[in-house]
Amino acid sequence: MTCLEKLIRANRWRIRQGKYASDDTAGWNGQFLVPLDGELWLVQISDGEGWRHLSVSNAQKKLIPSWYTMCRLKSSFFGDEDWVVQFHPGKSDYINDHPSCLHLWQPLNDELPHPSFTLV
Repeated sequence: MTCLEKLIRANRWRIRQGKYASDDTAGWNGQFLVPLDGELWLVQISDGEGWRHLSVSNAQKKLIPSWYTMCRLKSSFFGDEDWVVQFHPGKSDYINDHPSCLHLWQPLNDELPHPSFTLV
């Protein structure tokens, strides 16, 4: 399934009223409340400045998303064969405005370099 097909399915979780509202015409931009395994996750997606970006935090408590949660959200919003990355910046570029929030990134116009599958 492609990224666009995943987004169409994910629209059922899109926030449609209030301060963070958007509709289906917003495309890969908006906020979503996604239920996973008894938790409610706030997911924000955008596609500006050459990157597709997903950020996720727990909507109910200060809980850092697990690897499993990040994999499920990657699967819900990105294409089946898409490679995405979670960056760990250098110390001088590090910003932590939201300590319980994690991010996934995918370049829009370039293929993301990645190691051989034998190393993964």
